[in-house]
Order: sequence, then structure tokens, then C-alpha cells
Amino acid sequence: MDPRYDIPRRATGGGGGGGSANSSPAMGAQSRRRKMPPRPADFKLQIIIIGSRGVGKTSLMERYTDDTFCEACKSTVGVDFKIKTVELRGKKIRLQIWDTAGQERFNSITSAYYRSAKGIVLVYDITKQETFDDLPKWMKMIDKYASEEAELLLVGNKLDCESDRIISRQQGERFASRISGMRFCEASAKDNFNVDEIFLKLVDDILSKMPLEVPNKELSNSVLSLQPEPEVPPELPPPRMRCC
Repeated sequence: MDPRYDIPRRATGGGGGGGSANSSPAMGAQSRRRKMPPRPADFKLQIIIIGSRGVGKTSLMERYTDDTFCEACKSTVGVDFKIKTVELRGKKIRLQIWDTAGQERFNSITSAYYRSAKGIVLVYDITKQETFDDLPKWMKMIDKYASEEAELLLVGNKLDCESDRIISRQQGERFASRISGMRFCEASAKDNFNVDEIFLKLVDDILSKMPLEVPNKELSNSVLSLQPEPEVPPELPPPRMRCC
């Protein structure tokens, strides 16, 4: 063999001070990569999901965060939450999504989570008239406890049960059109239809109202503490009417 192309082998023995597999350049690069911390989130936003019992709030949250669906979900007691990190508008967004109980007896607990929410998803079941009739009640909760700046999205869930539909799409659109700034769409947590779109559009609407180049020390209004809010808000903004 031409000595110009005779490449000496790397020593593999243990006693001669030769390099081991753990000291190879490739392994060293992998080790360095493992030590690199993840890029911190640019924004941390809270979204809450509200609506009557059984409309599929938990299913929507779990479908979006875990891509799972449970046919027999237990009713949420008080509040629950999940974390989801997304990239949007060139920013890394850490979402804390709160799933609230639909029963009135939990209102004193769940109302405390409205104030710091940047987005509110109000859900009804297109197959149950009473869940649609309850929407004005939920709007009163929003008017009483939520920030005026919160983005609102009305969702008609269970589109997979089209054959059992009672509430038409036009009814949902009409209700949303009466509320200042409220968007509307229909979805199916079971079929995973429109679920990602719900949350991504809501987050995009939130970001569109926020300065995207803000020093970290000025993000106090956008950063969500993982500690829960006090059970009863000490001060509440004056009520406002979104609908006629």
C-alpha cells in the first residue's frame, strides 16, 4: 500500500494510554450537546377553558397538549392544568392551559384564574341545548373577573356528533358576533379536528397585541407564575358588558 494513504489506527488497548470510545471526538461532541440548556421561553401565557359540565373542556386540553382522547373522562374537580410549548412569530411560547370545572359550586375557586388569563376558550356542546343556553352565564363570569384585554374564542365542540346536532353553526356565529372581539369555530376533540387551530389562533391573537421585543424584566404582565392564584381575588375590575 502506498505509505501516503497508510492511516495509523487509533489504539484500542487499555494500558497504553490510548483513546477509548468515550474519548472520541464524536462522543465529546454529543456530550457537549447534552449539556446545552434549552432556550428559555420568550413569553409565558395563561389560557383558561370554561363552559358547562360535559362539553369536552378536558378532552380539548388533553388532545392539544398530549394528543390523547378519553371516551369516559371524569369531571374536573376545581381546576387542572397542562403545559405546552409552541413556536410562533419567531418566539418560543410556554402555554399554561387551565381546565376549569363546569359546576357552579366551583365558581369561587375557578373565578380566581380568570384575571391573569391572556386567552379564554368558552366551550359548548353542539348536541346539548342547555350548554348553549348557559353561555350568557359564562359571559357574566368573564365580564366580572377577566381582564378586558383577554382574547375570547367560542368553540362548539363534538363536531363528530353531527348527526345529533341541535345547535346550528349559524347560532354559534350569531352569539359570537354580539361579543366584542370574540372569535368562533367548531371542533372535535375526538376526531382531532380544529383543535390545534383553536389554540394557535388564540395565541397568535394574543401575540398580535403584545410588543414582541420586550426586555425580560418588563414581562411581568405576560409571565405566569406556576403558583395558583388565591382562592378569592382581593380586587376585581369593575364589571363591563361585552354583549347587548
